[in-house]
Amino acid sequence: MRVAMFGYQTWGHRTLQALLDSEHDVVTVVTHPKSEHAYEKIWSDSVADLAEEHGVPVIIRNRPDDEELFRLLQEAAPDIIVANNWRTWIPPRIYNLPPHGTLNVHDSLLPKYAGFSPLIWALVNGETEVGVTAHMMDEVLDAGDIVDQRAVKVEPVDTSVDLFHKTVELIAPVTIGALDLIASGQTEFTRQDRSQATFFHKRAEEDIRINWDWPAEVLERLVRAQTSPYPNAFTFHRGKRLEVMSAVVSEGRYGGTPGRVFYREGGAVVIVAGADARTGLNHGLAITRVRTEDGRELPASEYFTSMGGYLTPRP
Repeated sequence: MRVAMFGYQTWGHRTLQALLDSEHDVVTVVTHPKSEHAYEKIWSDSVADLAEEHGVPVIIRNRPDDEELFRLLQEAAPDIIVANNWRTWIPPRIYNLPPHGTLNVHDSLLPKYAGFSPLIWALVNGETEVGVTAHMMDEVLDAGDIVDQRAVKVEPVDTSVDLFHKTVELIAPVTIGALDLIASGQTEFTRQDRSQATFFHKRAEEDIRINWDWPAEVLERLVRAQTSPYPNAFTFHRGKRLEVMSAVVSEGRYGGTPGRVFYREGGAVVIVAGADARTGLNHGLAITRVRTEDGRELPASEYFTSMGGYLTPRP
């Protein structure tokens, strides 16, 4: 099939590479300009560069809603559009333009985790599986019929970086598998159960601020989700920002007030956690490594020279 590809960052790059390696013919590529957004500078392999290396025409757009783009797509005459990590709304006259419509590739197990940063949100929420879904695009974002979907297990110590590498390897088989089904003439696919749908916004500063009322188990997942090169989860100590680079759930149970710098456990420093920490039934968050406001990285056991005082969400 003749394929037009909409994509951005490493997800789009892997999709384009899969298409270039397949029997399908990539006739044009649409991608975004480079961005300074913190999350969009990560995994930023260039779709434009890859397309140009293979002689594929490239169109740069923030939004795909102008007459020139529509005309160029008409002239390219694709049989289908494939999209992955396209960051803005695609209007119906674009996604319905090819005879086979538009196949969107999304890094979650739809209908759950539609929208943005699905791997990070899924890890914070303690999901046991993540994956990649190829679905037909319709008027509701990430809601169309599922053509192909594959999952990988979330291990207890996985970070968001681990999950990225696991799921990015699924892009090629899911994309080409879905295209081959469509090319074979199949038109009936799996409807999404919209009662199970969840939709998430982009990650931002407020989403990585540590709330010590959360249980230690959730905070430990937040730290793993916000591992480098993503912005690290942070708190404040004595009025200065402190990033938590690594942590585990404490072995012991610690009672008191959430945020209290309380106890040395091995090489870690335990912070009291959980809204009901007063009961003494909770585990704490055992911080193992931190980064200070001036950029120093050091073990928590060296940073916290004495116990006592509090970590707070704001200065």
